Amino acid sequence: MNTEPRVGIGVLIFNSKHEILLGKRIGSHGEFSWGPPGGHLHFGETMELCAIRETEEETGLIIQNPEFLAITNDFFEKEQKHYISIFMLANYTLEQRIENKEPHKIEEWLWFDTNNLPAPLFLPLKQLIEGKGYGGKI
Repeated sequence: MNTEPRVGIGVLIFNSKHEILLGKRIGSHGEFSWGPPGGHLHFGETMELCAIRETEEETGLIIQNPEFLAITNDFFEKEQKHYISIFMLANYTLEQRIENKEPHKIEEWLWFDTNNLPAPLFLPLKQLIEGKGYGGKI
């Protein structure tokens, strides 16, 4: 068991209808929950560059100028993992096609109305929506 918290980046991508892009996670922590693109912050990497890299690696989307939104403090009891999750905001440009570039990690990517989100939500996103984060809200 790792006793030190890790840093994760979640990228909240909204389209022109204010729908959010979420993927159904398979494997790792939060299996079968819905969450945004994202992943681990690498050594020496900025939050912005991590958001850009992870979004492209998982969805094929090229985002520009992601902006900081909030932080959550997330303890995954079942997996005994502790994360500090940093949420970044980005906009979707319609000329891009969403691909599932990591089908071993994500079952599918879908757009959801923010008033009708799927269940269960990935813990960091759930906490952000419930107002248990530090900073902004979606």
